[in-house]
Amino acid sequence: MATVEKTADTSVADEVAELIARSRKAQAQIENATQEQVDRWIRGMVYAVAKPGMDEEIARETVEETQLGNYEGKFKKISVKTRAALMDIIDDKSVGVIEEIPERNIVKIAKPVGVIGALSPSTNPEATPVIKAICAIKGRNSIIICPHPRAKFVNAKICNLMRDALEKLGAPADLVIPIEQPSVERTNEVMKQCDRVLATGGTPMVKAAYSSGTPALGVGVGNAVITVDETADLDDAAEKILLSKTLDYAASCSSDNSVILLDAIYDSMLEKLKAKGGFIIEGENKTKLQNAIWEDGEHINAKVVAQSPQFIADYAGFQIPEGTAFFIVPEIGHGKEHPFSGEKMTVTMALYRAKDLDEAIDLTNAIQAYQGQGHSCGIYSTSDENIMKLAAHTKTSRVMVNQPQSASNSGNLWNGMRQTFSLGCGSWGGNATNNNVSWRDLINETWVSKPLPTPKALPTDEELFGSDIIKAVG
Repeated sequence: MATVEKTADTSVADEVAELIARSRKAQAQIENATQEQVDRWIRGMVYAVAKPGMDEEIARETVEETQLGNYEGKFKKISVKTRAALMDIIDDKSVGVIEEIPERNIVKIAKPVGVIGALSPSTNPEATPVIKAICAIKGRNSIIICPHPRAKFVNAKICNLMRDALEKLGAPADLVIPIEQPSVERTNEVMKQCDRVLATGGTPMVKAAYSSGTPALGVGVGNAVITVDETADLDDAAEKILLSKTLDYAASCSSDNSVILLDAIYDSMLEKLKAKGGFIIEGENKTKLQNAIWEDGEHINAKVVAQSPQFIADYAGFQIPEGTAFFIVPEIGHGKEHPFSGEKMTVTMALYRAKDLDEAIDLTNAIQAYQGQGHSCGIYSTSDENIMKLAAHTKTSRVMVNQPQSASNSGNLWNGMRQTFSLGCGSWGGNATNNNVSWRDLINETWVSKPLPTPKALPTDEELFGSDIIKAVG
């Protein structure tokens, strides 16, 4: 297997410079690769980690190392999500002319960025490096992957499997390089020296990416808010909320952090959520749960992130009935004084009541003004009017309709969203893009403009401005 050689004892900057040099050398060798070559390489990379048996091994080792989430969630991510991500991009043209605009007589040519510096979080360390790597190489780039220290061994394993596959298929192994001994200093240095940063992780690392001096694609805080209206199929909504809230023990920032039920269906929907394993937390237990999730009322306690309901209950010091799958915390407020309105990274959802859709929209915006603005929200509804009203009046980059949020907003087989684990949040979330970040965000594009067959002619002032504007402005 192609592994990464240890570097000599040098300064962190020099050590990273050596890795960057190796990465640049590998990238230069595929600068003029064909579409067939890059697509063959990325197929091999995904198969190397997702093939039967290896996917089970990686899922098991990810849980063992990180102590986050569960085997079933990790298996779905390394086995299913990586395959779906490959399927999503494999037929895209990413070499040569990738777009033509006949009416403007313009064609666009794809060209590599160079070395991508990628951050990989502890919560999704199995699929994130794979998806980022295939997107990088789809654009004929190389990539250096900086894992969270809590996932350094599984990251190295996954990267080395991809390196080995690349070599077997005639490509340089150094197209993919893992940071094997991760540290803040090494990650910061990679971000300074690479050509583009692809940051997925906690807020401090994303801010560091934007401060690195290198063009960066970052993500925002996830704090998804889900509305269930009076037209929804309540059984379907309850089943999908359960799936979203419990997938990988809510390791994803996209799990349902708050659910808003309209008055008309509040009681019946709450009963359906309870029947799915939802356990209501109130009074003294709410205080205990709050103290367990937040160490100081603001920062999430890493000890309870992506853990089972029983673990959290034992840690917090309260009893739960057998069959509890997630916690339901009735809430009325939002903001710092109401921490349950924020991101929780646990199988805990805040529950709100709204008299109508307008109040649900106001609540969504208020909750996400505290945390999660620009990321995602969702609605269970059969009313197109309600769906589009919520979409039009919330500050969000993606609205999932009648879908389990955490399994859908980053792309799934049942929708048309781009497959990714990097969700841009636009200006609302302090990001440069709203995209589900993919290979198209990791290339340069050369626009080739030829003269139009017939030059455009400026219209008259009356046609361009209108007589009313001319008269009013004078």
